[in-house]
Amino acid sequence: MQIYLSGSFVDKENAKVSVFDHGFLYGDGVFEGMRSYNGKVFKLREHMIRLWNSAKSIAIEIPLSMEEMENAVKATLHANNIREGYVRLVVTRGIGTLGLDAHLCRNPQVIIIADHLALYPKEFYENGLEIVTAATVRTNPAMVSPQIKSMNYLNNILAKIEGHQAGVSEVLMLNTKGEVAECSGDNIFIWTTNGAKSYLHTPPAEAGILEGITRQTVLDIAAELNIPVKESPMTRHDIYIAEECFLTGSAAELIPVVKLDGRLIGSGKPGEVTKKLLKRFQEETQK
Repeated sequence: MQIYLSGSFVDKENAKVSVFDHGFLYGDGVFEGMRSYNGKVFKLREHMIRLWNSAKSIAIEIPLSMEEMENAVKATLHANNIREGYVRLVVTRGIGTLGLDAHLCRNPQVIIIADHLALYPKEFYENGLEIVTAATVRTNPAMVSPQIKSMNYLNNILAKIEGHQAGVSEVLMLNTKGEVAECSGDNIFIWTTNGAKSYLHTPPAEAGILEGITRQTVLDIAAELNIPVKESPMTRHDIYIAEECFLTGSAAELIPVVKLDGRLIGSGKPGEVTKKLLKRFQEETQK
């Protein structure tokens, strides 16, 4: 495996950063996870824009132009002969001291890894996931903006550990208000009916979510298919009584959820709206 490391390709075994890098010491950096379909990175420019916004928000100056970074991503896929795969792009603040002072850091590091990834087994896409609610609460957006896709994922990891201990692959995370935020690594949608109206429902940005690129793709597809969408606060009760539920993320793509906290969602099987959106999403990735 060839890893892109600040301008050069090195073998996996030699892909190293300094122990004084603030990315290693403090999780001080930003990243993107992207999917490649048929040799083309899906929504590459959108990922670049989010990366640049994240870096700007925490005052890291990325040492490449956006076009140079895109070319480096493509070159990494080519160097590893990967057409259907996953790309992890990391930008650290660079080498500093043992102190917290960011202004003492120099030479931000750019690391690009291309590999194959199967986040969930195929049968989960066919039969649906079971998830549980984590006791770990999503970080308050007033503390650190969830729109910063930073390397510090301890909040998500602690929730993921709870899921592992409960025997499930993913967990639901609530915000400090007790509302649904997102899962440990994915955004969440439900298909529900209120009175005579059925619609797609997903938590808004104000709930403390990372506004995922796959999430936005689903919203765009829903608009194209004239599927009504509501972005508003959501509770676990809303999910319990929903007809369908699914998660979205670059690695997960679009995966159905059929049970939350031991309660069947809808029929307990992936629903027709979920299948319709998944089919259209898959078509979109092949363009």
